[in-house]
Amino acid sequence: MALTFQLDPPLTPDLRDGILDLWADVSNAGGAVGFVAPVSPEAIRPELVKHMVGLAEGRQRLLVGFDAAGAPAATAFFSFNTHRLMTHWVWLYTVMVHPSHQGKGYGRDLMRAAEDAARGFDGIEAVRLTCRGGLGLEHFYAACGYKEVGRVPGAIRVAPGDHRDDITMLLSLT
Repeated sequence: MALTFQLDPPLTPDLRDGILDLWADVSNAGGAVGFVAPVSPEAIRPELVKHMVGLAEGRQRLLVGFDAAGAPAATAFFSFNTHRLMTHWVWLYTVMVHPSHQGKGYGRDLMRAAEDAARGFDGIEAVRLTCRGGLGLEHFYAACGYKEVGRVPGAIRVAPGDHRDDITMLLSLT
């Protein structure tokens, strides 16, 4: 069954806790979403609070994919640029699909829903995201229409002696 995507759902305590659980489950399954396993929802909470502040201030927007039970199974956060010369593109952050839903095409569905949402934002001509090298994520994003536009070798330290490239991808909406 497909996910149901919603842009800017009401940020209830249940949704907040669902996103924390999703984020921890993705991280603990090896997902590249800013943390390294093992990690608990409580360790992730301060980062989610930062996102929530951005949502409250209108600097960010949230896209959630809900499963058949109504639980958050996928997310992506949009972050708008405040620099006057860069307001024509947005960042896409914290792109994740729950491990139990991976391999079902939900990642592509999430990226398609994110593209559709970005096309609805006034004046937005492109979407940028970064991904961690060493996992093949750049190939997934390329299959979704993104092009690699930058790479910083070894910029991400996953663990002592384990450095990964920070890869910037761009999707033109024009």
